[in-house]
Amino acid sequence: MTSLNHTGVYSSSITPTDLPWNTYNYCNAPHVNVHHYPEPKDSEATLVYVNTVIRHHKRTPDNLYPNERFLNTASGWNCEDFLQQDYGSGTAQVYHETIIPEWHPFASQIWTGTCDAGQLTREGLEDAIQHGKDFWSVYHGKLGFLEHVNTADIYIRTSTEVRTHQVAGAILYGMDPSTVTQRWPVYTQPENIDSLVPSYGCPNANAIRAAYQSVPAWTDHLAQHQDLQNRLDTMLGTAGLSAWNSWYDHFFDTFTSRTCHGHPLPCNSTGMCVSQEDANTVFALGDWEYNYIWNAAQNASTYTSLTFGVFFIELSQNFKRFQSGRETHKLRFYVGHDGTMIRLAAALGLGNVENGGRLRWPAMGSEIIMEVWHDKRDGEFVRVIHEGTPVPSLEWIPLGDFTDFLDGVIPEDIYKACTQ
Repeated sequence: MTSLNHTGVYSSSITPTDLPWNTYNYCNAPHVNVHHYPEPKDSEATLVYVNTVIRHHKRTPDNLYPNERFLNTASGWNCEDFLQQDYGSGTAQVYHETIIPEWHPFASQIWTGTCDAGQLTREGLEDAIQHGKDFWSVYHGKLGFLEHVNTADIYIRTSTEVRTHQVAGAILYGMDPSTVTQRWPVYTQPENIDSLVPSYGCPNANAIRAAYQSVPAWTDHLAQHQDLQNRLDTMLGTAGLSAWNSWYDHFFDTFTSRTCHGHPLPCNSTGMCVSQEDANTVFALGDWEYNYIWNAAQNASTYTSLTFGVFFIELSQNFKRFQSGRETHKLRFYVGHDGTMIRLAAALGLGNVENGGRLRWPAMGSEIIMEVWHDKRDGEFVRVIHEGTPVPSLEWIPLGDFTDFLDGVIPEDIYKACTQ
């Protein structure tokens, strides 16, 4: 029988004061901040290099029910409260605004209002600005590592999704409000080969995952919760849709996006509503599924290496570039997705027994920081911090060992390993 554990915050970006500051908060993950930053035990060490990877902040649901409109409040979702700018240099400064005409024959497939699916909300933008402020409070205010917010010191890469670009801009603005008048390059890879999402094709990895999602360890958890599945299908119109019936990912997304923004759980036209008890079960199932797919299943490590090995090549190159004195940036900052963070966490061993033994669904704004510290006597050491807390197995390891560790995750000839 699948053992579920549901704890944490799913209803607000602000963690209640009666809970520990680093409590799991799906709406807004804990991250480094000046009040709780754990300085290394080596008081003689100096911070010399940082790579940071985060998930974007909160957004509208990315998955839509067949009759989405009728499962939302009449007010729907409103995204008019910040401009969605999108223009070419030297041209009119146009911005796009979503319209959802009442007369549209397919209007039932989307909510009312002015938001598209998967769109960063004003609340998500504000969370990202605060994230930038907190990051700056540590790496500038406390440690003096970053002196200025400029392109000479800081390199930013995102996915091709607009919300990751917007979060990058908000992070920079949080670090230094004067960036509002600056042009800043945000680097992306072509969508079909992007290693950050990741979205490059890897048929062999897909086959591995399909195999371990066809064994009892996986199928039993679906059978165990069939009554829940039937109840949600009947209520929300998802019966017979494999994307909704093969795992709880889509339900998790549509429930959390609502609760994190103060929206009610879905209710259909007959007045039937998703109960908080069922939502809590879905939240726990989402955690279980993410841990199983990327951490606990037999061959999960191979699947993760194949689907995220290209990004580990990039990370390895970053740290080797620093080792050789060729790195020109002090900070490399990446803004990705939940798929980014779960693979990075799994490959770094955050789900190993010494680090807690399981992974959870990466929260909005989830953060992994890889710091390099220099000790005059003993050389350079890496410390990995996950959502504001050092990772026990990666709290202070020689830089050379860390690059060897990264290289060990990368499959030999990954293109061939994926496609042949």
